[in-house]
Amino acid sequence: MELRSVEELMDLLYTCRGTRDAPDRDRPPVDLHDHALRTAALLRRSRPADKELQVAGLVQPVGGLLWPGDPAARADHAAYAVRALLGERVSRLVRRCPRRDAVADDDLVTLRQATEEGRTTRFDAGVLEDWRTVLDLLVARNSRLGAVD
Repeated sequence: MELRSVEELMDLLYTCRGTRDAPDRDRPPVDLHDHALRTAALLRRSRPADKELQVAGLVQPVGGLLWPGDPAARADHAAYAVRALLGERVSRLVRRCPRRDAVADDDLVTLRQATEEGRTTRFDAGVLEDWRTVLDLLVARNSRLGAVD
């Protein structure tokens, strides 16, 4: 399933609220909604100019919601779901797949670190609505770039 609008993406991310995920037995489960907000906020602090990286941290959980029975392929599903809407770089970051000029390895390391820190760190990361403007800007930029190709 491809997400087609910011509203559709926001609705899906709101659906994460109360959904818990435990990737392995060594870590306690986390609320996907809160974890996504914390991860994005941590990325905003460490890389304030990199909106694509921040949004990649925010949208990571969508794969698990769209395809709950397929844990091994969640990142691929999430990447596919957001690619048309948010662009190739966000998709590659979500998939965690480096490719020349699209995603630098240090971006992936930064994303992984923020994802892990977001699991254990507790702070007020704001609300999902705080991200609407950033999402709108990325979608608008992606649609302009797509129109040029």
